[in-house]
Amino acid sequence: MEGKIKIKLVRSPICTPEKHKRVVKGLGLRKLNQVVERPDSPVFRGMVKKVPHLLEIVE
Repeated sequence: MEGKIKIKLVRSPICTPEKHKRVVKGLGLRKLNQVVERPDSPVFRGMVKKVPHLLEIVE
């Protein structure tokens, strides 16, 4: 089984393009400093790579 990654929203997506907002929403993030746990798959890794300025991977 694959591991998990914890993703944290560190910057607000308010003044970002609509695509970026959709990526953040797709990850299940709503509030600043919220942390969600997702499977460590290429799908979620790719989503994080799309908006690295908004997210942080928590160890």
